[in-house]
Amino acid sequence: MKDKKSLIIYFSRADENYSVGYVDKGNTEIVAEYVKEFTNGDLFKVEPLIPYSKDYMTCIEEAKERVGDAPIKEKIKDISNYEVIYIMTPIYWGTYAPEIETAIKDLDFNGKTIRIITTHEGSGLGRVPEDIKKICFGAYVLDDALAIRGSLAKESKPIVEQWI
Repeated sequence: MKDKKSLIIYFSRADENYSVGYVDKGNTEIVAEYVKEFTNGDLFKVEPLIPYSKDYMTCIEEAKERVGDAPIKEKIKDISNYEVIYIMTPIYWGTYAPEIETAIKDLDFNGKTIRIITTHEGSGLGRVPEDIKKICFGAYVLDDALAIRGSLAKESKPIVEQWI
């Protein structure tokens, strides 16, 4: 996968994170930067149009309300130049952050390979692989998805390297 043209689509949130406390950079963003280092892929950070609360518990309640309607600042317009798409997200309510769906739902995934990474504090992959398969029509979603504890994101570089 290292030699293939890659796009890293990720959602990450700073501020208060579960079991980690307040952070300046979200756990998923830390891991996304490792993926970029090992693949030389392009990064696309999915950002909510309306920022989430800095408080974790309020944030996850807001995420629940945004399911199916999570506007983002900027959409990806074309992924035709990429062979591999990395989709990376924290686990919110058992699946991806709602903004991930907004970012990817209308893209043409025919013939693309998708690899998934989640950050979590006990939810593992959640339903992310199954839910991604429902949206990314025509893609080959690899079964080797990687789940990284958010509290260990900074130490996950060797795990990400081996996984890539």
